[in-house]
Amino acid sequence: MVAQTNMYARKFQERFGSDGAWAEVTLAEMKAFLGYVISTGASRCESVLGVWSSGFYGNRSLACAMSQARFEKILKYFHVVAFRSSQASHGLYKVQPFLDSLQRGFDAAFRPSQTQVLHEPLIDEDPVFIATCTERELRKRKKRKFSLWVRQCSSTGFIIQIYVHLKEGGGPDGLDTLKNKPQLHGAVARSLCRNAAGKNYIIFTGPSITSLSLFEEFEKQGIYCCGLLSARKSDCTGLPPSMLANPATAPARGQSQIKVKGTMSLICWYNKGHFRFLTNAYSPVQQGVIIKRRSGEIPCPLAVEAFAAHLSYICRYDDKYSRYFISHKPNKTWQQVFWFAVSIAINNAYVLYKMSDAYHVSRYSRAQFGDRLVRELLGLEDTSATL
Repeated sequence: MVAQTNMYARKFQERFGSDGAWAEVTLAEMKAFLGYVISTGASRCESVLGVWSSGFYGNRSLACAMSQARFEKILKYFHVVAFRSSQASHGLYKVQPFLDSLQRGFDAAFRPSQTQVLHEPLIDEDPVFIATCTERELRKRKKRKFSLWVRQCSSTGFIIQIYVHLKEGGGPDGLDTLKNKPQLHGAVARSLCRNAAGKNYIIFTGPSITSLSLFEEFEKQGIYCCGLLSARKSDCTGLPPSMLANPATAPARGQSQIKVKGTMSLICWYNKGHFRFLTNAYSPVQQGVIIKRRSGEIPCPLAVEAFAAHLSYICRYDDKYSRYFISHKPNKTWQQVFWFAVSIAINNAYVLYKMSDAYHVSRYSRAQFGDRLVRELLGLEDTSATL
């Protein structure tokens, strides 16, 4: 980042004129720059420049590490990859080496559990902002030009793999070509599971990904699935229409109807509404229960219980960790992807920290963990002490 930012600054000034206020960025300054932007994940301040303000978001202890003018200069020229190489053929070339490096780090640092979930994490706007802003402010907000999907360990919350799809991507697999079509989500699922073959993982999927053809394809690779079906969102090709239509009279709560073909089971379960599941990971005859606080235990097939348990864990993870996503909102798509990826990496680091022996010594909360990281990047804390 240091080398590429300095290279971009030189080329920029050669083309548009020299910048007398610019001096080449150093490694210490780049760490501080990252620390300032990461700090917006805890403060929920949309403008990182609030650190130097005298208002609510001002922070004198952080502001002393670098002047606002210097930060803005680095922000102007900041790059991960300054220029397109001859091999670069897609719109994420400015951040792809960072994403590849991050993926190698995830693979080396963590061994996932057998059960995993494919989904889109909560990376949209702060719900408090959405609830309080006016319609005019909402219209002024630019929509994201990319879709971000993850494969996530459902027992720890560690995000194993990231997949970014540009909405303006060209070619037959571009998001603009496959928008709102099952082929898009099938392509996303295949990309996320390309390193999962032969490991007997059980993958939970939402309605947009669940399909018979995809599950059969994964089964040949040693990947087993359990997914929620929707007649509106799912690709229902090859499934019996009688199981997809709601009966005239509603059955009793907890009752289920099952159709089996080979290793694949289609389950229709009723609980104040019809829920359909497609699975080759659980036996349809094995029974489980859904525990409700008011109505007590509701009988269901084991696949339904497993799906509800793992998806509820991911929902709790999103509720806890999505609030710490970096709230800095750059205009450039590659920078948005970069900061989202950094947010995911920090949350993954905290998951690893909670699994380590160090957690039993210091027991940092996620907010304390982020504050410690920011202060170390800014050089405001002794880095010889270990977590």
